[in-house]
Amino acid sequence: MGKCYHAFALAEETRPRSKLSKKRLKILVLIPPKSSRKLFNRVVFPRFVFFLFIGRKNYFWKAAGFFAKLSGCEFMDVTLPKLGEGADSGVVINVFVKEGDRITKGQAILELENEKAVASIPSTAAGTVAKIYVKPGDKISIGQHILTLSESGKPAGAPALVEKTVAQASRLPAPVEEEEEQVSTVAPVAPPSVRKIARELGIDLNRVRGNEMGGRIVIGDIRAYVTRLQKALEKAKPAAGTAAAPVKPAAERIDFSKWGPVIRKPLTPLRQVIARRMLENWNAIPHVTQLDEADFTQLNTLRNKFAPAYEKKGARLTLTPFIIKALVETLKKHPIFNSSLDEAANEVVIKEYFHIGIAVDTEQGLIVPVVRDADKKSILELAKELEQLAQKARDRKVTTEEIKGGTFTISNQGAIGGAHFTPIINKPEVAVLGLGRGAMKPVVRDGKVEIRMMTPLALSYDHRVIDGGNAARFIVDLVGALQNFKEAAVKL
Repeated sequence: MGKCYHAFALAEETRPRSKLSKKRLKILVLIPPKSSRKLFNRVVFPRFVFFLFIGRKNYFWKAAGFFAKLSGCEFMDVTLPKLGEGADSGVVINVFVKEGDRITKGQAILELENEKAVASIPSTAAGTVAKIYVKPGDKISIGQHILTLSESGKPAGAPALVEKTVAQASRLPAPVEEEEEQVSTVAPVAPPSVRKIARELGIDLNRVRGNEMGGRIVIGDIRAYVTRLQKALEKAKPAAGTAAAPVKPAAERIDFSKWGPVIRKPLTPLRQVIARRMLENWNAIPHVTQLDEADFTQLNTLRNKFAPAYEKKGARLTLTPFIIKALVETLKKHPIFNSSLDEAANEVVIKEYFHIGIAVDTEQGLIVPVVRDADKKSILELAKELEQLAQKARDRKVTTEEIKGGTFTISNQGAIGGAHFTPIINKPEVAVLGLGRGAMKPVVRDGKVEIRMMTPLALSYDHRVIDGGNAARFIVDLVGALQNFKEAAVKL
């Protein structure tokens, strides 16, 4: 995270009196603090040190850190830490500090939008902000510089040479692993016999790493290069008996302004995530949707009866806690709906916990926070938690952990309107329940026509895991649980 130095790798043309005069060699430049500036303004190590670093960028940077620490440099770089499983980047929403601010370790320095969550990123060290490298709207990745701290507390004391060197270093390529193929920008050093073989085989010597002194390429390096190409080709081949994944055609750019005035708006990071996941879920899962209706007359009666008592307890009683309790009861009878398909192992993973995702409609887009252990919570606890999660989702304060780990999702559009719809499964779950707006309808009960509050239900399920008969039985049991909800479960 923090490296207490400003060490920069520069590539300069050296002109020693030897065969290596045309080879670009690495020079380590350290910018020392004022306390050690009497000893040197810059440290350029002797040429014999350069030989250690030719074609070995990883060793070079390690050596840079070592010598920089010896020099007593007084700056510390703060980079983006690991964000969590499966997350490697995000978009900066807010920067909370400015150059010259004194900050403490653990203090929030910026707000980052990652996937569907917004999180504060803390500083990993204390000091004075000397330079900030990011701004709102920037997309940054793990390990990328956020800011530089001055440990001495002097924010603007760095000499102009530091700024110049930073600019030069920023134009250099990032360090790469030794095994990664690199293309040399200078003429390769190789004897005529090796050059002849390379020409006959069609090998570009600029791509061959020479392991002799001074980067000289010999026949053994040619063999090693060909071996690496063969291994890369083997890895690229699809497994036997499997078809190669189809290549997605490039999207066609259409000029809609030919037919009239248009307004273009960039997709927000959240909308980009939603679009990507919806496409992945729809393409990866064979969806089937089972439709039905449930009589919510009794549920509405219970809600209206106990809502004032719940308000006194600081909770707003909606129909969603009732639906969650009825759903969990049904999931226990049909555990296959509370499962995931492990495609790598060809196994169905049935979960013995019940974490229910609740789709929340926000101005930025759809966010699905998760109510954990819903089977262990009362209606009152569920009502309070649902209200808190929904508000956090609308304020974009929900954390990454709060939107992960769901076993089944509910999408309730009843408050907005509409009837049946086809909800998309939230992979790796295998089913999702959609609810439309209830309406008063004439229904036959015991040979008599009655006006009842009928609510449309839509159960989408993964047909790889669940058959139609199972889905029909599930929704029948769910309708029964909703229509025969016990008053004792609601009483305080």
